[in-house]
Amino acid sequence: MAGIHFEDFAPGQVIESPPLAVSREEIVAFAREFDAQPFHVDEAAAKRSFVGTLIASGWHTAGLGMRLLQAHVFRGATSMGSPGINELGWVKPVLPGDAIRIVVRVEDCRRSGSRPDRGFVRFSMQVLNQRDETVMLQGFTVIFAQRGAEPLPPRAVALAEPRPVEEPEDAEILPFLRDAEIGATRALGPHVFTADAITAFARAHDPQAFHLDAEAARQTHFGGLCASGWHTAAVWMKRTIATRARDARFTAERGPVPMLGPSPGFRDLRWLAPVYAGDTLSYAATLTEKRASESRPGWGLATMRSTARNQHGTEVFAFTGTVFWQWAP
Repeated sequence: MAGIHFEDFAPGQVIESPPLAVSREEIVAFAREFDAQPFHVDEAAAKRSFVGTLIASGWHTAGLGMRLLQAHVFRGATSMGSPGINELGWVKPVLPGDAIRIVVRVEDCRRSGSRPDRGFVRFSMQVLNQRDETVMLQGFTVIFAQRGAEPLPPRAVALAEPRPVEEPEDAEILPFLRDAEIGATRALGPHVFTADAITAFARAHDPQAFHLDAEAARQTHFGGLCASGWHTAAVWMKRTIATRARDARFTAERGPVPMLGPSPGFRDLRWLAPVYAGDTLSYAATLTEKRASESRPGWGLATMRSTARNQHGTEVFAFTGTVFWQWAP
């Protein structure tokens, strides 16, 4: 973790990155892998959608924000990870050809009371496009080593052998939001995190040592190669899309299928435990709130608490998100 330390930050400090161009090809490639909704993968379909034009997945924007954060705030070095995101808002869409940059403000610095080798830095981040429009806002905390402190030993980790999983075949009726039951939980199925997939995602979006190199990862406090938190989140979206597609086919045989729109953001995202190479996560989402939209007639806003558990039953990931959902036929 040489190169960046807790002491390198002070409240009030502002760090800005140069712009990063976002191509149509990148937008579509990310979406095909993790978020294959029509308005992310095809211009013609996007014109007929809630959005009206091809836009980047919000999870893609978050991943690009992480790439800029690592390069220009972490200065290309490795942090000690993040416990999570307090709040994230997707304010405006990122379009093909946009160039985005980040403006990051240090809000608070706090030394750990229980682990003397580290401290917590709380940031706020604004992502802007070339028109100086805000496209994403984010508040989050990152852990950094304290300079000169004796690091705690790496945790002992026994990596699981990755085992293939089968795509679920279950299907449920997709209700319009008006008729959706508060408290209903939908299992989203499993996903295996392989070492190759972890490093591929990290190279593109989160190139920190414990995501990129197995030997380097063993020397960190994580004790083994682990997935970027944004990879864990992107796979939640992948599982949501796969499950919804199966449910939509089942529903279409029986009646109209409600449409889903984009998400305005989420809160309280927590990376509760590392996701190691070989781990299998099982995802689920529970509807916790719903309301008709005042700004979009015929649509509503659904609030869901989403989680993931590893093969040991340990909850490793959770967040509360909102999404536009067609209110009634």
